[in-house]
Amino acid sequence: MAIVNSIFTWYMKKRVHQIELFIKYPFDVQDEWFHTLISSAENTEWGKKYDYKSIETQEQFKERVPLQNYDTLKPYIERMLKGEQNILWPSEIKWFAKSSGTTSDRSKFIPVSEESLQECHFKGGKDLLSIFCNNRPGNQILTGKGLVLGGSHQINQLNEDSFYGDLSAVLIKNLPLWAEYYRTPAISIALMDNYEQKMEKMAEATIRENVTNISGVPTWTIVLAKKVLEITGKKNLLEVWPNLELYFHGAVNFKPYREQFKELIPSEDMYYLETYNASEGFFGIQDQVNSEELLLMLDYGIYYEFLPLELLEEENPKTLSLEEVELHKNYAIIISTNGGLWRYMIGDTIQFTSLHPFRIKITGRTKHFINAFGEEVIIDNAEQAISEACKATNAVFTDYTACPIYFKGEKAGGHEWIIEFDQQPNDFEKFIDVLDQTLRKINSDYDAKRFMDMALCRPKVHNAPKNTFYEWLKSKGKLGGQHKVPRLANDRKYVEEILKIM
Repeated sequence: MAIVNSIFTWYMKKRVHQIELFIKYPFDVQDEWFHTLISSAENTEWGKKYDYKSIETQEQFKERVPLQNYDTLKPYIERMLKGEQNILWPSEIKWFAKSSGTTSDRSKFIPVSEESLQECHFKGGKDLLSIFCNNRPGNQILTGKGLVLGGSHQINQLNEDSFYGDLSAVLIKNLPLWAEYYRTPAISIALMDNYEQKMEKMAEATIRENVTNISGVPTWTIVLAKKVLEITGKKNLLEVWPNLELYFHGAVNFKPYREQFKELIPSEDMYYLETYNASEGFFGIQDQVNSEELLLMLDYGIYYEFLPLELLEEENPKTLSLEEVELHKNYAIIISTNGGLWRYMIGDTIQFTSLHPFRIKITGRTKHFINAFGEEVIIDNAEQAISEACKATNAVFTDYTACPIYFKGEKAGGHEWIIEFDQQPNDFEKFIDVLDQTLRKINSDYDAKRFMDMALCRPKVHNAPKNTFYEWLKSKGKLGGQHKVPRLANDRKYVEEILKIM
């Protein structure tokens, strides 16, 4: 195994030179992918509708093809689900990723082509290992196995030729044999639907394996870790898996969970590597040690556009190409992909933290924010504030959500929070004060509305009993995988539902 690990590490580091190439020539790489995508799809139904054959420039593409979301593409995707081909993309589409990045009742089925599997999702997975091997030459990752927390949906058959499931399920079902050999637990456990039983089975199946790396959403990884420690009676994960050295994570901001992971894995040598991937594509990787920035991956068969957040509600807003973006401004990401998504708004907002190379941080969702009074609080603001409040009161939080309290009579409005703690604040009132003060410090719009309590009062915060959010997700059939609690909402729907079960 050690020899295999050395050879594999050498091979993976070769990819780093290709990454350096798109870092050096980002605009050329994006332009090349733009023309490749357009020419590939020119004879599809979509390509003929917008006359892709005559499109020569990115500006022509933007002028001719309207911005899309799932609702606008849904009629085409529904036909593809029934087996029709050459609609949005020329190659055969037989796999669909059932979106688990939303807690709404509506499911999304994202087409996954062979190209998007190989050139995007699997390439991203290989690049995670390439970057890790480059940053840590003496690693022993392939001397053991990777524990993968897969999705909660088995592969389901739509018809003779079409299948759907969580993205993780689709990827696991299509993994090459060598990758399957290095993964644990067995597929039958990894893709179980019942997440409560699944955590028990995963723990039992992996505690005797030589686990060197873990992949999964932080919230569910913590649940699994606690189950492992409960079964084994050990104090931390290194007593169970002494060779554990790497954790791949994504889907939610890791910063608020860092202290919990330090307790679970008490090692200064533990390597944490963040990814930015979704059903629609693989977008970014944390390529630097001790940095929370993500390198925007530019050679995965995706052409990027960026919509300034202040233009989000305009009818035909002008998007920006990569060479036009600025630092520290909020943009909604628009993608065109080798899976047949065209000028598609994925719903995430980002900021560029570097332009040479292009590195980003995720700041929130286009629909997950609070702006009931012009305060424009985004997820990035909320998580900075919660982190500071936890630090000031020696608290550790598990989950949270927040919404507006609307004006009523003579009363000003406000924000109502539900926060569940793994470790309670030593002073709950101080926690609320620091939360409020930090929001005022980092968001001038919020601060202006808080002046003299004229528009916004001090936040109202509920200290939720343990497992509140778990029980709410369970009641919605949303346990596991990439399912997560909606952090912020501009209406009271989620908060009202959760308050009823507290």
